[in-house]
Amino acid sequence: MVFSVPILTGTNFSEWKEKVEFTLGVLDLDLALREEEPTQLTNDSTEEEKAFHKAWKKDNRLSIMLLRMTIASDIKTTLRVVEKAKAYLAAIEKRFKTADKSLAEKLVADLTTMKHDGTRSMHEHCIVMTNLSAKLKGL
Repeated sequence: MVFSVPILTGTNFSEWKEKVEFTLGVLDLDLALREEEPTQLTNDSTEEEKAFHKAWKKDNRLSIMLLRMTIASDIKTTLRVVEKAKAYLAAIEKRFKTADKSLAEKLVADLTTMKHDGTRSMHEHCIVMTNLSAKLKGL
């Protein structure tokens, strides 16, 4: 399952993020991405609060590990290490938002300038345009 997550290279952020979130969800390790960090435990904490705190810490640690192992080394070294998976994912997203923006611009240019030139069937041409449109919607 983890091996289906592509390595983040900088040009595949949207796909990478989608697969990371899906993988963490399937593995039931996305608690730290869905919920804020629980308050510190006290002597008055209930067993339920203790269990939630323990589960959140475990999911947070494993989520950060998965995020780090699916990022290319040259990118990983430029990111500061944080203690919370949600913050780490947000920092990565902020860094690659501009890459997605330039990719979107390229897809729009391709889509608006593409003409049927007769080298392939009209059906294939429409499929290529539909695929470009779907990629653009994903961004």
